[in-house]
Amino acid sequence: QLQLVESGGGLVQPGGSLRLSCAASGFTLDGYGIAWFRQAPGKVREGISCISSSGGTTRYVDSVKGRYTISRDNAKNTVYLQMNSLKPEDTAIYYCAGVKVKYVCSIYGTFDYWGQGTQVTVSS
Repeated sequence: QLQLVESGGGLVQPGGSLRLSCAASGFTLDGYGIAWFRQAPGKVREGISCISSSGGTTRYVDSVKGRYTISRDNAKNTVYLQMNSLKPEDTAIYYCAGVKVKYVCSIYGTFDYWGQGTQVTVSS
């Protein structure tokens, strides 16, 4: 079965850190741009970061810039999202999505695969 699987979510105090993983199952992430999205309760899902297939291009929305870092290890078929200085407003279900495209990175458009999501809760 071809799918993306997120992991690493949990409960963390404000100011804390988490690292999310997005692993591909049944296919290789090489050649895929990957984006991270999140959906907070009662809000629309938003794209927050992306990384190109080679890892050479990354982008972040302003709300996470300087706090989140996206990276990938194609040998491990995994993309990561390191989240530091977490705030209560970062609480959401986090999803990764992949699109077969080289050299570009986008949080918009149509994606070929989506994960099921992992819950991140930032609370004291």
